[in-house]
Amino acid sequence: MSADNERTARLEARLGSEALAMIERAAEIQGRSVGDFVVVAALKAALRTIAETQIIRLSLEDQRIFADAVLDPPTPAPGLLRAADAYRRLVEAPK
Repeated sequence: MSADNERTARLEARLGSEALAMIERAAEIQGRSVGDFVVVAALKAALRTIAETQIIRLSLEDQRIFADAVLDPPTPAPGLLRAADAYRRLVEAPK
């Protein structure tokens, strides 16, 4: 852990003896304490989980469809135009 990561909270977990033995062995391999190993592993998992929810993955065909829609958008439907007009009247202050 870097000096910038001030320890301000405590995390406890109960695990079976096999899980603990695996974590202890992995920590030993990396030359870390069990606590340090668990914190680093949890942070990596947290970053991966957050990244997975923020990245949209599209197939090649979906990428093409998206790019076509951005470069040559379809004409808005009449209902969308009415909704946009109503929004402008509601939100924008009269000039």
